[in-house]
Amino acid sequence: MDAITRLRPDGLVRSPAFSHVAVVPPGATTIYVGGQNGVDESGAVVSSDAAEQSARAIDNAATALAAAGATLADVVQWTVLLAEGADLGAAYGAVAQKLASDGEPALVTAAIVSALGVPGALVEVSAVAAVLPG
Repeated sequence: MDAITRLRPDGLVRSPAFSHVAVVPPGATTIYVGGQNGVDESGAVVSSDAAEQSARAIDNAATALAAAGATLADVVQWTVLLAEGADLGAAYGAVAQKLASDGEPALVTAAIVSALGVPGALVEVSAVAAVLPG
């Protein structure tokens, strides 16, 4: 196996937004990105808007991935936490193009929570990425 394989097996809901299974071959470098909020480089929340926060959170994740030699395309799994009351449709709409994939999409786990650790934050994302050697 020389590629990361993402699967959307028959018998499970089929969505263009996510896959259900990912198989990472031996020898790949695994990269873990901790929770990223919609904050600027000083830690200030960029907006009270879920769409703007979501876009910045993904941009922050992309910056973290780049520091480890990876891109958004290398993400195998996303975890998305939304604060209760945040507009899920607006949040997803703001990042869908950034997360689009030529192949099968990454796995996604999402939850609505009562609050996040950063005051004023409406969204937090974390990621697991894998980069093949060579």
